[in-house]
Amino acid sequence: MRGDNMEETAADRANLAGVRHIVLVLSGKGGVGKSTLSTELALALRHAGKRVGILDVDLCGPSIPRMLRVQDSAVHQCDSGWVPVFVGQDKAIALMSIGFLLERPDDAVVWRGPKKNALIKQFVTDVAWGELDFLIVDTPPGTSDEHISTVEALRPHQLLGAVLVTTPQAVSVGDVRRELTFCRKAGLHILGIVENMSGFVCPHCSECTNIFSKGGGEELAKHAGVPFLGCVPLDPQLSQSLEEGRDFIQEFPKSSAFPALTHIAQQILDTSQRSS
Repeated sequence: MRGDNMEETAADRANLAGVRHIVLVLSGKGGVGKSTLSTELALALRHAGKRVGILDVDLCGPSIPRMLRVQDSAVHQCDSGWVPVFVGQDKAIALMSIGFLLERPDDAVVWRGPKKNALIKQFVTDVAWGELDFLIVDTPPGTSDEHISTVEALRPHQLLGAVLVTTPQAVSVGDVRRELTFCRKAGLHILGIVENMSGFVCPHCSECTNIFSKGGGEELAKHAGVPFLGCVPLDPQLSQSLEEGRDFIQEFPKSSAFPALTHIAQQILDTSQRSS
């Protein structure tokens, strides 16, 4: 038994040895845009010249392969485990998701907790990431045992911290407050809070309408004593880029969401440089 554990630890270290910083993207509820933020954060860091990977552990809703237009790809085996799918013509972003392991895209992952937890641990230990500056981990909603498995599996490595995503309204902010409690109980450093869907900027007149109210994320960050990373407005161009698998950071620099996303990425970069 002891030998098996030692072997697993050695493999774990080998596959994550080249990853400099790991960032978890969390929220207390679904539908707030964790996968969107994970994707755009990865693209922004890539355009800043960094080597980036995405680990999609949202096992019941693996949407990132479609957002990056690689949903028809398959993973392959090498001597050290699974080879991630590389995104784009320059193969600049490495991606691993359960979406690549399903026989059909509409298949549901109807698994009990132990099987999900085992796959999460396998994703951590058995993916050959190579050399990365950042590994972005897109998590499922809530504070379930899947989160505990993810944090525990990544704890021995270069875990920079967690970005928490909320929408402005009180219901979402309340759920993210519980996620803050989870992070503190798990000893997970909080990099900051992002308020997503923070107003809709009309593409015709540029007037901003606060559909879901405004300021809940910033108020929560102030109350909790953690950084507020910024507001990302609802933007039809961002939605379009995700639907079509296009690089929003490269193609829509004049969008109202562009400066918000690049500012969030810059704060992650600044934090990583301070921690090095």
